[in-house]
Amino acid sequence: MKRSYILWLLIAIICLGLIASLSLFLPETTDKKTATTQNIGQEHFTGPFKVQVVIDPEQPRVGKNQLKIIIRDEHDQAVSHASIQAVAEMPAMGSMPTMYAPAEINTLQQGLYQGQFELPMMGAWPLTLTIDAGAQGQAQLSFDMGTSSKGLALSSATPSTFAAQSDKQTSRPSNSRSLQSKTFKVDAYRRQLIGVTTEEVTCINMTKTIHASAQISYDQTRLTDINLKFDGWIDQLNADYIGKQVNKGQTLFTIYSPELISSQDEYLHSFKRSQSGQSSLKAAAARRLSLWGIDRTQIRALERRGRSLEYLPILSPISGTIIEKNIVAGSAFKASSKLLRIADLSTVWVEGQVYEADLPWIELGMNAQVILENKPDTPYTGKVTFIEPFLENETRTARVRVELENPDGLLRPDQYVHLQLQLGFGERIVVPEQAVVFTGENRVVFVDLGDGRLQAQKIKTGVRNDDFIEVVEGLNYGDVIVTSGNFLIASESKLKTGVDQW
Repeated sequence: MKRSYILWLLIAIICLGLIASLSLFLPETTDKKTATTQNIGQEHFTGPFKVQVVIDPEQPRVGKNQLKIIIRDEHDQAVSHASIQAVAEMPAMGSMPTMYAPAEINTLQQGLYQGQFELPMMGAWPLTLTIDAGAQGQAQLSFDMGTSSKGLALSSATPSTFAAQSDKQTSRPSNSRSLQSKTFKVDAYRRQLIGVTTEEVTCINMTKTIHASAQISYDQTRLTDINLKFDGWIDQLNADYIGKQVNKGQTLFTIYSPELISSQDEYLHSFKRSQSGQSSLKAAAARRLSLWGIDRTQIRALERRGRSLEYLPILSPISGTIIEKNIVAGSAFKASSKLLRIADLSTVWVEGQVYEADLPWIELGMNAQVILENKPDTPYTGKVTFIEPFLENETRTARVRVELENPDGLLRPDQYVHLQLQLGFGERIVVPEQAVVFTGENRVVFVDLGDGRLQAQKIKTGVRNDDFIEVVEGLNYGDVIVTSGNFLIASESKLKTGVDQW
């Protein structure tokens, strides 16, 4: 009996030892698995899920790479039987088409998924995960990934439905703006291929020059027409060609007119009678000659001469240039017909056509420069004296007039010139013109957030000149922005973050 007891005791000890040794090889409990898999990577909140994603190696390489994913719900329970699509893609550049590197994702255990993808070349390969867990919900995440950087950086994700998301989500970009958009990453290798350069947003004393084609014209306040108030004939013609310079008081031509001879005789008769005391007749005769354009100097000469002239000289009332001539020697003329036109060219007008959008900035009295094509280095300076109060319907422009002194006569009417109007706007925050991408009604720049991360940022613009555009809203002084390679960067932005932001 004692031997039997000892035998049973030995059997019990052996069984306990076997149980203890087998426990070393048993799988961990569900709780331990959960605790282990919770910390494989940074936790991202998207849709109804909590997602962790890691890659092996940490810095992706050309060739095969491993991808491991953990998915939980809001109660930290593993999400099983989810369908996951994972695709890395290199956006098209130039003639090179878009390249794709898909990963086939398999389930390892509850909530844990694994797959493999193969990269054919170095560069940026943004990774997109699409999760479909049926009734539990769907979500999509996008990561910046490239062969020149370690790990994954979340660039966009389906908004989380968790109430505490705003407190827990730390992987979203922290550089929030009033007109914020999604971020993406372009590695140094791809930046070099694209030719990306950056500059800081700066503040300058902004000026703008309005350029307008212009033409020199006569000063219309300095034109004089020569016409007479009686009929007659031209005898001697001194103003015998267009362009001739005449001085004030110089004889333009002499005329023969029976009416004028009769009036001279009448004046002489009245003048003689006035010496005997009848001065009223003299005054009436003198007034008649004066109304016909005979000046007081010529009347006094008639008194001294004592006889009428058959051919009376007509004197120039101003100094200037003959610009129109309608007579020749011996031609007859009628009363009130225009015989000559004389222009004083000591001052000229420069009239330019300014577009409707620029008109609000132009004011009377502002300085203007006029540049001759044959003398581009010696501009003339004048002031704006007139702004046309209406627009030409076809060109949507209005005339702007500048008055210039022309003492040397180098400014010739009908000559084409360049008109420049300088505007000053004071201190403004600006970006280079080439930094702004125009997309319909939107204006977009790309902000460099550092570490290769870029943000497509909508801005509100103001005035612009040949080099800079004012930024009214969307950027701050000192922000770093992309100034070249923008259109290729724009293509990457649309592919990586979607077109909704545009």
